[in-house]
Amino acid sequence: MSIDGVLNVLKPPGMTSHDIVDFVRRIYNTKKVGHTGTLDPDAVGVLPLCIGRATKFSSYLMEHHKRYRFEITFGISTDTLDKSGKIIETGPTPSFSLDELRKVINKFKGEIQQIPPIYSAKKVRGKKLYEYARRGEVIEIPPIKVTIYELDIVEYRKPNHLLLDVKCSKGTYVRALVRDICKELGVLGYMSFLIRTESGDFTLDNSYTIEEIEEGKASILPVDTFLKLPSVVLDRHSSSRILRGQPVENIYNIENSQVKLYDGHRNFIGIGVAEKKRIRVKRLF
Repeated sequence: MSIDGVLNVLKPPGMTSHDIVDFVRRIYNTKKVGHTGTLDPDAVGVLPLCIGRATKFSSYLMEHHKRYRFEITFGISTDTLDKSGKIIETGPTPSFSLDELRKVINKFKGEIQQIPPIYSAKKVRGKKLYEYARRGEVIEIPPIKVTIYELDIVEYRKPNHLLLDVKCSKGTYVRALVRDICKELGVLGYMSFLIRTESGDFTLDNSYTIEEIEEGKASILPVDTFLKLPSVVLDRHSSSRILRGQPVENIYNIENSQVKLYDGHRNFIGIGVAEKKRIRVKRLF
């Protein structure tokens, strides 16, 4: 019996996202497993995985916002911008007031331009940036647009440690955010801690540890639960046409939108595109 759905894993430190994928493949004896956004090996937190036929819809889950809690340690910079890298410089750590910190932090709210870290899997000219870094090659990295919806101070332990919460769009590099905040403050710093607390509807509260998964205590949930799209229930004739890849008449008062498609028994059968007169298939489950 095939397993199809989404598993919310609480990633521990020291494992790569690919390690988690391999672990889940072994536990559930399936090759079809994919993550919905990587976490660095040192990072912990929410890592939703799509299993079986749910992997066809992983790109939709990647669109969700993310929340992180992270710590900046001042006075030291590393080549990777986090604690896994080599120390490349040290310097003084001035004591900031909370007002000074908030003034700088507020500059990063909203849509911003961000240069991805050189030690990242972002592809430029067909190669991952870390490949250039490991070869010592200098390359111009084009900026990307990301959105910082919320950015708040949790705790400031003078003078070295600043703990923050951020809600951001997909593709945001928290390490790059740390780098840019430190640059604006005029102080060295690196990301010394990172936990992803939320990815769309996936939170720490509904995640499962490696141990719980091994013990069979984890729940795999239907992927359509997490697709933020209007629903259309089709009759038997329309369901049959959709499953053959054929369009159906749009009588559902929904236009210019992707929709979740269900048969008469409320079984999820895929995603369609609702146009003015018809609904055509986009992706079948």
